[in-house]
Amino acid sequence: GDIAIIWWDTPVDMTDEDATKLHDLLKLQPKIISNNRLKRPDFPGDFGTPEQKIPTVQDLDGKDWESCMTMNGTWGYKSWDNHWKSTETLIQNLVDAASKGGNYLLNIGPKSDGSIPKESIDRLTAIGKWMKVNGEAIYGTQAGPILQLQWGRCTMKQTGNATTLYLFLFNKPGDGEITVPNVSNSIIKTAVLNGVSLKSTIQNGNIIIDTKGIDANALIPVIELKVKGVVQNINKKSGREMQSKELD
Repeated sequence: GDIAIIWWDTPVDMTDEDATKLHDLLKLQPKIISNNRLKRPDFPGDFGTPEQKIPTVQDLDGKDWESCMTMNGTWGYKSWDNHWKSTETLIQNLVDAASKGGNYLLNIGPKSDGSIPKESIDRLTAIGKWMKVNGEAIYGTQAGPILQLQWGRCTMKQTGNATTLYLFLFNKPGDGEITVPNVSNSIIKTAVLNGVSLKSTIQNGNIIIDTKGIDANALIPVIELKVKGVVQNINKKSGREMQSKELD
């Protein structure tokens, strides 16, 4: 049967000869995609795997990628590693990756008895609750048309003759409004995702959104901004949504 993906994680002393033998096996699955860790740099694979970091805008080169990151500081379980990332930080990492057209590979290190640490469970549960409300802004989206936003991040979906921008507020604006720069398409809808409507206007080629109706205590609120037509991508470089060769 079809295998969609293989994720190499080979030893640092992998030889070209051994890597070639493994790489040749991929011919048995012509639609499979593989990462860049079979042996670098001679076997680049179909997508990159930056570790413990999310690429900056300047690092994006149009190739597919996924950031591989831990919930604390280590890959395997360490009883003394209490440097757990907050739920907010983990969600921000997920959003940052999605907004740049990448994937977020989040590691969980089980204990020696196979159980999952409570700290991981607590954070995954909180992320799950957030995703139940806001998952639409992550799943099936493309990189946002604007990557440099002082107040947060943006993902995008295009359906027919309309574009939906999902705006993630990392920082609550002190003046009660945010600016979506260089977007002046006619506005169809502005609202908190799965929530209340918000006021928005077009001023000097930008969309201004009144955020005073957003719950100040909400964990990374998401605004659904739907406009007519296609929103021009103003980024010089942008990763694209990772997909299998079968879908290319």
